Amino acid sequence: MRKTFGTGSVWEQTLGYSRAVQVDNTLFISATAASGPDGIVGDGFYSQTKYILEKLGAVLEEAGFSYQDVVQSKLYLTDISKWEDAGRAHGEVFGEIRPTLALVHVLPFLDPQMLVEIELVAQKSAG
Repeated sequence: MRKTFGTGSVWEQTLGYSRAVQVDNTLFISATAASGPDGIVGDGFYSQTKYILEKLGAVLEEAGFSYQDVVQSKLYLTDISKWEDAGRAHGEVFGEIRPTLALVHVLPFLDPQMLVEIELVAQKSAG
């Protein structure tokens, strides 16, 4: 079984991607930024990470998953020296769940106000 989830963003159609794709009991969520209806939300690594994780919580819920199902998390940071700020927000959500984690230093995103993007993989137990 393969099911796609979208947000209605013009970029999804233009670039040919989905916000999330579920294959059987696994959900793959595209890298997500702190973009809100009025632009980028938050001006720091902590606030953007916190906002993104809230957005991703809604994506997980829509697909019938939860934070507890997350097995892999990737944080893309434009300034790796700010890893502790992003990590603190990540730890507030995943401290007890403890998925695998990658902290990746990247060049600036298309919008220079974007400091963080997060990509998740979630998996439900079979049965």
